Amino acid sequence: MEVLQQHEKGYLDILPWKNSNVVAGFSTRQNGFSQTPYDSMNLGVHVQDRRENVLQNRKRFSQWIERDLKQWKSLNQIHSRNILDLTEPHYNEEDLRHDAPQVDGDGMITNNPDHVLTAYYADCVPLIFRTKQDNWIGIAHAGWKGTVKQIGPHMIERFKHKGINPEDIEVVIGPCISQSYYEIDAYVIQHIPKSYQTKVLTPTTENHGLLDLKRLNFLYLVDDGVKEENIHITDYCTYRDQSLFYSHRRDQGQTGRMMAFIYRK
Repeated sequence: MEVLQQHEKGYLDILPWKNSNVVAGFSTRQNGFSQTPYDSMNLGVHVQDRRENVLQNRKRFSQWIERDLKQWKSLNQIHSRNILDLTEPHYNEEDLRHDAPQVDGDGMITNNPDHVLTAYYADCVPLIFRTKQDNWIGIAHAGWKGTVKQIGPHMIERFKHKGINPEDIEVVIGPCISQSYYEIDAYVIQHIPKSYQTKVLTPTTENHGLLDLKRLNFLYLVDDGVKEENIHITDYCTYRDQSLFYSHRRDQGQTGRMMAFIYRK
């Protein structure tokens, strides 16, 4: 059963969390201002789109989710496993501005209801986290590098340090490139633990295979204590579902970015 549903305002809503303590979801490429090849709701300022169009898109999206752009927190994503706890006092919120992030990293956690956590992607895996009891939320950007660096389990470890049991954490694995379209070579394969390879790789030609990024993130999370029933995985594919999503691989790098987001009610 598909866990995402298109919201009337233009983003993908998370059905299992409809009555939860959070608002979270994923943008699509629709209903924005950008022109080809970034048409039309490109939310990535770091691509070669006109900056004024991206900011106009972000303003419209902020109205959809009813949160001011000043509340959006963003990172300079570098395909790492660096995670920021936004409740720690040494972070300057001005350095996390949506339009000019100054902090390198690929994950954030917070329990502050004024924070809207964001992550930008165009084939990589967006991971969204919430705790059932403690009002903590998190977001992570997991391409193949972040995935094999185990950013998902590192997020769980951050929650553990807050006294949160992994069994009380829910995760949504959002739209990304699906296995059928994601062929990788020996260099990438060697970074995947051998114990997982038969579960997530389908061999193609010599030293090449199709990688299931969603499944690999799922296995890492389960092995770190998250209950299988608390992990919700969409079937949407950024490569296949061209009318809804940008895809870096399909569009040969000339493309926009979707955004994953979460905030506490």
